[in-house]
Amino acid sequence: MIVITTDAHAAHDPATMAPSPSGRPFYDRAERVGQLLSAVRRLGLPTAPAPNHGMAAIAAVHDAGYLEFLETAFERWQATQFDGQAVRAFGYAVRAMQRRPDAITGQAGYYLSGETVPVLQGTWQAAKASAHVAIEGAQRILDGAGEAYALCRPSGHHVYADLAGGFCYLNNAAIAAHVLAGGGAKPAVLDVDVHHGNGTQGILYDRDDVFFCSVHGDPRGLYPWYAGYEDESGTGRGAGCNLNLPLPAATGDAAFVEAVEKGLSAIRKFGASALVISLGFDAHAGDPTANLAVTSDGFRTIGERIGAFGVPTVLVQEGGYLIDKLADNLSAFLSGFLAARRA
Repeated sequence: MIVITTDAHAAHDPATMAPSPSGRPFYDRAERVGQLLSAVRRLGLPTAPAPNHGMAAIAAVHDAGYLEFLETAFERWQATQFDGQAVRAFGYAVRAMQRRPDAITGQAGYYLSGETVPVLQGTWQAAKASAHVAIEGAQRILDGAGEAYALCRPSGHHVYADLAGGFCYLNNAAIAAHVLAGGGAKPAVLDVDVHHGNGTQGILYDRDDVFFCSVHGDPRGLYPWYAGYEDESGTGRGAGCNLNLPLPAATGDAAFVEAVEKGLSAIRKFGASALVISLGFDAHAGDPTANLAVTSDGFRTIGERIGAFGVPTVLVQEGGYLIDKLADNLSAFLSGFLAARRA
């Protein structure tokens, strides 16, 4: 298995949630990548930097105005009275009632959904490089590889076509799926991050060439709150191509694995010829952002089940904020995944 990486992620490393008078720490820290890489080294897996794949695949998934905002927001913000380390919204648009504003101060609230997505000087470069990591992973699959691990940061599954959220700026998994579909594969996205992949769902909701399944904590009590419910099954041509499997608080290994198996069964029925796994480790017991109770052994079993599915697979890194457990969780998952591949 090849591990695709980038050093550009470190340019985006906010210190605190914003705007937040409590100064709560920003959970998506650059040090997460170091922990994940330690697991990669532990397993002796080769790494390769992602090349620049240009903007075509990104622009096929994301709104042009949104991409322009991400690219120019920090520079434009410096020209306002609110200059500083980060672009931060002071009010948020209700999309059904508001129009797109021209001013950067208004666009911040139009394109950024909350305090988890400040835009720093290096955010655009980091997000774009993260998307290139996912594109390279998908391209490796199209070129004949059986598996690839795209070590993406920032994560992507909470960002819609034109709305950032949940530490996410470009939707790496949706971009990878689009690349696979464009290359002749029939992909499915299986999201096992503890938070519902609302952005991925939103992007793919009316498509019938990609199946989306998310196993996650019940959004009645967990971010993103507004999506991830059982009755969301797709629309138009995409009707029936979306499956949500929310789990109650404190769910442990057995029920989480059972839900993953149910998702894989639906994906097999869809006839997927390739998998994109939105791989999060924030379902681990004690993660500061979540409320489930999966263990490293649980992640190993999930890896086994996904590895045994038997189709080319790109793993796209999403969340996981219990930093001292990240290496163990990734090592367990990959050990299970690779063992199943070799069986």
